[in-house]
Amino acid sequence: MKLVVGLGNPGPEYERTRHNVGFVVVDRLARRFADPAASIPRSKFSGLLVESVIAGEKVLLLKPTVYMNRSGQSIAEAMRFYKLDPGTDLLVLVDDIALSTGMIRLRGDGGGGGHNGLGDITSKLGGPTWARCRIGIDAPGRIPQKDYVLGRFTQEQQEDLEPALEDAVSAVACWVEHGITTTMNRFNRRNTPQEADDTDTNSTKVR
Repeated sequence: MKLVVGLGNPGPEYERTRHNVGFVVVDRLARRFADPAASIPRSKFSGLLVESVIAGEKVLLLKPTVYMNRSGQSIAEAMRFYKLDPGTDLLVLVDDIALSTGMIRLRGDGGGGGHNGLGDITSKLGGPTWARCRIGIDAPGRIPQKDYVLGRFTQEQQEDLEPALEDAVSAVACWVEHGITTTMNRFNRRNTPQEADDTDTNSTKVR
């Protein structure tokens, strides 16, 4: 069994905001891989839970209903209940202002980079060794970071984001079937030679 978690904030005022992009990917996974007869989310583990099957394996799709900075509470509850191993059974989907919109990056461990959700997960799980898929939302520029991440994508950003969301769905399916190393090798790549001088060698810009 695997656990895939999308990070975000609960409530209609946060729907479709940049900070909730992890929720968007989990919703797409549910539509694609959950049995329509059982796709209504259940309230469990301080979150909304849907069961799916990907590559023949049971995969739990979780959206915490606590605020972002308490995401670890929801994840830790589910991990303990199902006796899952963070190093092999958990993948977290999260927004990242350090990546351009349309880029994703996967890692098997690492720091929180100042992201409150990632920091809380590391704290609650007792370490940073668990897979995460970061989804670029662009840097905020002159807009205060809190206002930016809680704002909605521009039309131009939405156009860049759309294929990246599908790439993230495919990356989750790859992770379930093949693990984090293979998934990183497939998805942490460049799509165009023009990006060869980019110093961020672990990202992919989807155009």
